[in-house]
Amino acid sequence: MKIDTIGVQAFIAIAESGSFQTAAESLFLSQAGITRRLQNLEEYLGVKLIERTTRSVALTRVGEDFLPHAKRLLGELASSLGEIRDTGKLKRGSVTIACVPTVGVRFLPRIIQAYSAKYPDNRIKILDHTSAGVSSAVLQREAEFGITIAGSHHAELSSVPLLEDDFVLICRDDHPLSERTQLSWKELEPYSLISIGQFSGNRPLLDRALEGQNLALQSVYEVQRVSTALGLVAEGVGAAVLPRLALQSDAYPRIRVLSLVDPVIARGLVLIARKTAEFSPAAGALYQMVRESTERG
Repeated sequence: MKIDTIGVQAFIAIAESGSFQTAAESLFLSQAGITRRLQNLEEYLGVKLIERTTRSVALTRVGEDFLPHAKRLLGELASSLGEIRDTGKLKRGSVTIACVPTVGVRFLPRIIQAYSAKYPDNRIKILDHTSAGVSSAVLQREAEFGITIAGSHHAELSSVPLLEDDFVLICRDDHPLSERTQLSWKELEPYSLISIGQFSGNRPLLDRALEGQNLALQSVYEVQRVSTALGLVAEGVGAAVLPRLALQSDAYPRIRVLSLVDPVIARGLVLIARKTAEFSPAAGALYQMVRESTERG
């Protein structure tokens, strides 16, 4: 059904002013123009709204009943259009993003704080998934964009490099290696390690990087989440090789972080989105802040 908002506007102006001339001037129309708009509305509705004589203008019974509804209709329309305009200008709205869990520990918080300070009315939903889960969420439009481990991605996704995150040894302060600041992978061989399972995007990356290194690492424990590995390390169960971003500053006072060399292994983190994506104003603002955060170093 086509709603004749132009005719409704003309009807309200005539009803409130009691004059076709005054109503026409208020809408910057000629008398013929406003008369035509009213006639089009009456023909569409199939009723007479205004009785016009040479001396006066009066609402019909139907016109009197319709006037408050007409005002409410245009008022609600103006309000809705204003909200949409403000959404674009002020970048208001909700944003859903996806990321690997370690990104949410140290990388994202400062960006989200800055975003929330700038757009306090916006709501952010974070889907923390495995690397494959992040890509899936973006492809399925569950998230507007994502932050995940660099690698081969679906053809419909574009990626922008963000930062490099090196793998380190994490152990408790009573571990035999805790006094070291750096060691080689070969020096890990005598010690029990907590490893991350195959469902994590970190595991295949490490396996490929260490292939051919002739190492005999003792992966005594296997977990699926970095947070579980950190908990076990904190309780003194063993040491773990994890991305540096996995450890939140001051979260575990007794945990020590040691750089791993020979070789140095790092994972790239990338910003992904659908190539055909058209971000909402709110999501576009957050996407840009993520990109700029790494450009500033």
